[in-house]
Amino acid sequence: MTDPRSAQADALMGELQRQGAGRLTIFLGAAPGVGKTYAMLGRARELQWRGVDVVVAIVETHGRAETGALVEELDVLPRKRLDYQGRALDEMDLDAVLARKPAVALVDELAHRNAPGSRHERRWQDVLELLDAGIDVYTTINIQHLESLNDVIHRITGVRVSETVPDALFDRLRDIVLVDLPPRELIERLQQGKVYVPEQAAHALQAFFSPSNLTALRELAMQTAADRVDSDLREAQTARGLPGVPLRRAVMVAIDGLGQSEYLVRVARRLAERRDAPWLVVTVQTGASPDEARQSELDRAFALARRLGGDTAVLHGNSIVDALLDHGERAGVSTIVLGRTRERPLARMVNRTLTQQLIQRGAHYELTIVSTPEARARARRSLRQSGSLLRSLLTRSDAGLAVVAATVATALAWIAERWIGLGELSLIFIVAVVVVAARTRMTAAVIASVLCFLAYNFFFIEPRFTLLIGARQGVATVLLFLAAALVAGRLASKLRMQVLALRASNAHATELQTLGRELATAADVGQVVRAGRDALKRSLGVEAFIYIGAAPLRGEHLPEMGDKDRAAADWSLKHRQSAGRYTDTLAGSEWWLLPLKGDGGADAPAAGVVGLRFPASLTRLGPEQRRLAEAMTDDVAQAVLRTRLVADLEDSRVSGESERLRSALLSSVSHDLRSPLASIIGAASSLDSYAEAMPREDRHSLLETIRIEGERLDRYIQNLLDMTRLGHGGLALNRDWIGVDELIGSAVTRLQRYEPRARFELRIEPGLGPIWVHPALIEQALFNVIENAVKFSPADAAVTIDARRVDAEPEPSPEPGPKPGQAPAQVLRIDVSDRGPGIPEDERARIFDMFYSVERGDRGRQGTGLGLAICQGMIGAHGGSVVALPGLADEQGRRGTTIRITLPPIEPTVPASP
Repeated sequence: MTDPRSAQADALMGELQRQGAGRLTIFLGAAPGVGKTYAMLGRARELQWRGVDVVVAIVETHGRAETGALVEELDVLPRKRLDYQGRALDEMDLDAVLARKPAVALVDELAHRNAPGSRHERRWQDVLELLDAGIDVYTTINIQHLESLNDVIHRITGVRVSETVPDALFDRLRDIVLVDLPPRELIERLQQGKVYVPEQAAHALQAFFSPSNLTALRELAMQTAADRVDSDLREAQTARGLPGVPLRRAVMVAIDGLGQSEYLVRVARRLAERRDAPWLVVTVQTGASPDEARQSELDRAFALARRLGGDTAVLHGNSIVDALLDHGERAGVSTIVLGRTRERPLARMVNRTLTQQLIQRGAHYELTIVSTPEARARARRSLRQSGSLLRSLLTRSDAGLAVVAATVATALAWIAERWIGLGELSLIFIVAVVVVAARTRMTAAVIASVLCFLAYNFFFIEPRFTLLIGARQGVATVLLFLAAALVAGRLASKLRMQVLALRASNAHATELQTLGRELATAADVGQVVRAGRDALKRSLGVEAFIYIGAAPLRGEHLPEMGDKDRAAADWSLKHRQSAGRYTDTLAGSEWWLLPLKGDGGADAPAAGVVGLRFPASLTRLGPEQRRLAEAMTDDVAQAVLRTRLVADLEDSRVSGESERLRSALLSSVSHDLRSPLASIIGAASSLDSYAEAMPREDRHSLLETIRIEGERLDRYIQNLLDMTRLGHGGLALNRDWIGVDELIGSAVTRLQRYEPRARFELRIEPGLGPIWVHPALIEQALFNVIENAVKFSPADAAVTIDARRVDAEPEPSPEPGPKPGQAPAQVLRIDVSDRGPGIPEDERARIFDMFYSVERGDRGRQGTGLGLAICQGMIGAHGGSVVALPGLADEQGRRGTTIRITLPPIEPTVPASP
């Protein structure tokens, strides 16, 4: 049973969704002429008097003066004129109503079929679009147009109503108004010409408008209105959390496509509605696909079930009973609805009919067996026409294979008996039966078994060339052979059907699995679109496109599409429903359009639309193709949603990182630029106020402070500019030859101007030649590293700078060591070591991050935290590396840090001679 809290939440959510969309009010009548349109117009006039914006989208007056007078008092929208086969037809202008967007729209005759060329095939689909747009709709309908009552109406009146409305539309109801009129008064109105013209009225009185028919229709209308009131009461009680509302399990109807499938669907819908239970329609395929006529009936029944609000499923299995019971257990089914099975006297005698097996094994299910008035006659005709039934179950190719197998087996048995001396000839015939069963259906296997039995008896059992059997052992032999042949054929046929079912399921699962792997590796929406499009083309053999975006469709990668195709795609994208070919919405399009819904909820817009164009010869779409296309579309929608979420998360991460860097930059600038500015301003103010009374040495000292702090400020600004150039790729390398000792000496000399008390210990390898680098950048990198080391070294400790050429670390190779005849490559290594407090091991890599020193005191007394980050960028631009290592402990136990710079030897490029 469902959790009551979940049921209450579902009821509240449904109520909120109904309040967010437009609300539907239906004026329901038992027959034409009871006054539905008049009652609707009267209610609309009352709303208009209260200031509600009401428009007449379409109302048919049928020449009635009273109705026309009420219409004239309301705001009427012009109709849309369509040309069809040389005739001008007037229909409701749906786009005009949507553009006008009134509070209430009046739409008469809900079951009306629109003229060809309209957006939707039926008017109730127009009403759904108005409701989705948030427009309240008042409409009229007669009880005979309700889809689930179609067969009931046919039995009552003898008239098959072609224009029907799905019962699921009633789920959008706000109010239902029963417009009732006693049959006698309705007949009087008909005779007075207030319903039809006299000629039509006379015919209607003789057929549809008989007193008994009107009484039955009136009862059905009242029952439907009462059922809707009960349903609304149950939903309201559930939403309020009131106890005592039983939640019923599902109703499952099984159809086979042999003549009464649509009737069973309607019966199941009515049964489920009375029980307030979900329902589903299934069919079981135990072997090859059904023929075209049977498949066409199944398609129509499935389409009807979906219109009525039910689910559909195609089951595969060796046994119909097993498939139904297994699926029923998974779907939470309590009631199974079946049609009356065909006459099978032998199966009935041994309790092997479908109904008997379900009764024996389905102890926990309620079985409802439905029979139509034509079922008994159809069954008797099928018995009299057994020959045609056999022909439908046995194709020419199957019969030919059975005859050929029996003939070949007879020839092989004769050869084996005459030339080999084989005694057990029955084995040859059994193998022939197994071969036939493995390649065809069970009917052909039975025919092969009988033919092989007769051939074995006629040619190889004494007396030969007769069907007589001379000994009792011979009788037992041929009877046992027949039994063995039938059993072997049954097992082989069953195995074949199982293989076919598994092959179909495996093909479906394989395509989805392949698509899932491709989508899992897609990094962005473009890759998802390409993977999904290719998978749809490969799996379904169709033209396909996937559009990501909002309506209307635009883009260069869309295929050539006509106005109808684009209109169908835009509608599918906007309304999150299928459109185009194989649907009832804009069916004139060549494309079948499926929306990419994702998990955004019913009110969220679709992420995009998938278009599939099947060959023109494919007039209908099989359930397997439909389910595969819908499943692949759902996978693509989920992948699009995933990539968008990943992109949003990445944008959020980048935004957060940028905000962090911005905050760090502001903090650094506000702190580190303020200090030299404060010193400069203070010194300048002192000179301005006391320059004449100040001794010469003090003035010189203040001027020196201004110079030093100005140069310090210049270094900070230069670091910021260098970092900006590194981040935007604007750093150009103008290489030249320069000696290593010259680079180090220039950086040390430049630093000693700012830090005259700094001490250095230089260890430059003798004979170290020049290197091909950008001199200014490498000097700046060395300057930043040396300056950082001076800041953290004690005043009495020297900073050690060691430069030498060393062998490069070999790259990973299956053959360790240098190749024969090849010396290992050498690199320039410069180690700058201080005697400071050192850096913890887990933070050595982070000191090269921008502004890291702002968060931790790695910058000492001064610094922006950009120096080492700039150094890493400049050295990296030369193909080198910078790492932080622990230093060597000195006599006082101070360990410090070593910054190691490694530069590869790069030779200048020599231009090729012409």
